[in-house]
Amino acid sequence: MPFDTAISKITAIAGLFLLELVARQSYFAAMKTAFSHVTHWVFDLDNTLYPPEAALFDQIEVKMTEYVMRELKVDEQRASYLREHYWQTYGTTLSGMMREHDVDPLPYLNEVHEIDLDHLTKDIALRGHIQDLPGRKIVYTNGSKFHADRVLEARGLDGIFDAVYGIEHSDFHPKPSRPAYQVIVDTDGIETTRAAMFEDDPRNLEVPHDMGMKTVLVGAPAPRDYIHHQTEDLTAFLSQIVR
Repeated sequence: MPFDTAISKITAIAGLFLLELVARQSYFAAMKTAFSHVTHWVFDLDNTLYPPEAALFDQIEVKMTEYVMRELKVDEQRASYLREHYWQTYGTTLSGMMREHDVDPLPYLNEVHEIDLDHLTKDIALRGHIQDLPGRKIVYTNGSKFHADRVLEARGLDGIFDAVYGIEHSDFHPKPSRPAYQVIVDTDGIETTRAAMFEDDPRNLEVPHDMGMKTVLVGAPAPRDYIHHQTEDLTAFLSQIVR
């Protein structure tokens, strides 16, 4: 290869590298700017603070179905249908059971969340990034606080959140209903225009967006006008904000 040709190729490669470097730096700067106003960080729990591959909901759904079968005296097929129907209609299976069958929520929550967490691994990097976020950090889940505390401990995320809220703290109103969010906003003193919400369920981000929060979908892309950002890797996403 002629010397001049080799030099031209090296120069072209170096130019592309510099362009990519500048683009990456610009992206990271834009990410930091996009969240620079946030002083209140709200995280969902299930499939948000742990990867969906952990399949905790597979265990929970089995226990939900068994509970519905026993309480309503129906077969497994009917119980599975009602579990899904109530989740779609009311936001959670529990809410449907409470509204349509006057089920006591506390025994239900204790039973369906008594699951095996031995396969969950601690995420030290995620812990560090959450700790580095400026301001107040909370967890808000449609599950119980008992369940949230167990999962956070298994993931090595215990002790880094300022508060952990379960559905019992929202008067059993489930996300995505506005009353659910309003109770937590009022309880924790969240200034919604300075808050960010991280969620795996797209429908649970519409109300936070309407309330003025920055919204982040943690999961597969689901284009919605009310979703500002999307990631399938929360640890990597947060690293771009706190770096």
